[in-house]
Amino acid sequence: MRVRLVTRSAQVSHVEPAVVWLEPLAGTDALAFLPRSHYTLLQKNRTFQPHLLVIPVGSVVQFPNADPFFHNVFSLFDGKRFDLGLYEAGSTKAVTFSREGVSYIFCNIHPEMSAVVLALSTPLFTVGDAKTDFTIHEVPQGDYRLHIWAEGTTQTYLNGLIKTVHVGVNNVDLGEIQIPAVPARVAEHTDEYGHPYRPETKSAY
Repeated sequence: MRVRLVTRSAQVSHVEPAVVWLEPLAGTDALAFLPRSHYTLLQKNRTFQPHLLVIPVGSVVQFPNADPFFHNVFSLFDGKRFDLGLYEAGSTKAVTFSREGVSYIFCNIHPEMSAVVLALSTPLFTVGDAKTDFTIHEVPQGDYRLHIWAEGTTQTYLNGLIKTVHVGVNNVDLGEIQIPAVPARVAEHTDEYGHPYRPETKSAY
């Protein structure tokens, strides 16, 4: 199955990451997507590495702090809500992502830090950016719901892109799907208490 995502503006130089996946519908055999033991979002140089992590539902993600100062990792979004609290350099904490969905990850101390964890129940996915041909190989025949996630695009807009797809013996080409252009990666967000970050937060640690 192939689909091409294109941004609405060719002038945008920074292209955001995107994920396309297929959700099997009733009557279509679902392929197992089993958690593995090690997933990591490293905190180093005031960034999360990698920025985007796609995992099976039920996976445990480690959050080691490799910076010489404190971090406080949290997420208040629908995928997985958690707050790891303040923890020091050289230590690590872990989170089990027990439900499907997108989790936007931030640090309560450093507002420039952000990451995304996408927990899926299907192995039928592919990762790229908004100027990529997305191809999912070896899709069993049947009916699926196509989902798209692209950073910076509202969930309301993404919900409007969901469509039912039938996969038969021939390749399926869905053509081009447009998404809004996004000029910058880190959108405005509040701290874990819903308040704006204090100006001095960036230099506190």
